[in-house]
Amino acid sequence: MARQTLEDRLRELHENLLKMGLLVEEAIYKGIKSLVEKDGDLATEVVSDDQNINNLELKIEQMCFELIALQQPVGTDLRRIATMLKVSADLERMGDHAVSIAKATLRLKNETYIKPLIDIPKMAELVKDMVHEALNAYVELDRDAAIEVSKKDDKIDRYYSEIFMELVNIMKENPAWIHQATHLLLVAQHLERIGDYVTNLCEWIVYLKTGSLVELN
Repeated sequence: MARQTLEDRLRELHENLLKMGLLVEEAIYKGIKSLVEKDGDLATEVVSDDQNINNLELKIEQMCFELIALQQPVGTDLRRIATMLKVSADLERMGDHAVSIAKATLRLKNETYIKPLIDIPKMAELVKDMVHEALNAYVELDRDAAIEVSKKDDKIDRYYSEIFMELVNIMKENPAWIHQATHLLLVAQHLERIGDYVTNLCEWIVYLKTGSLVELN
């Protein structure tokens, strides 16, 4: 495989990865919007569209393995391929969590909420921003920006702790709310896990830039 052909394939991989990232951002946004607005149609759309994310992950994986097998890349090229392989897997898992949030909408859409949803949408907005900023850091190959994005996971964890305590207290005070509070708690947990995957993504950006594997946050 000629060098130019390798560069073309790497560019195609890069474009597919960014496309996948945008789909994940959209899934998170729509999943939370469906929950807040009790929009079953939008939730169903998130579940259905997840196949597009899965298909892109498979395509990226196949292309990566093909390049490794045919080209036997070394150095920077190998790091680029390994990073795209790992990042696509993390993005796919983020998409799965967005689907789980949408499924919570479908379970709760006919219920009156315990209280207006305030902290969960704020947490989701921060998570979505982290995904967007991490993808920008990947495009710019900006190690420092990736590290800064990973630090925001602390705030995600604080949101989760506060939501957890509030919902646990609600369940203690009124067992009739256990079903709904449990699903809302799981939504917060899904958002917290997405934050963890964004941190993973940031670690792979640092690896791509420096060749060193580091544990962030």
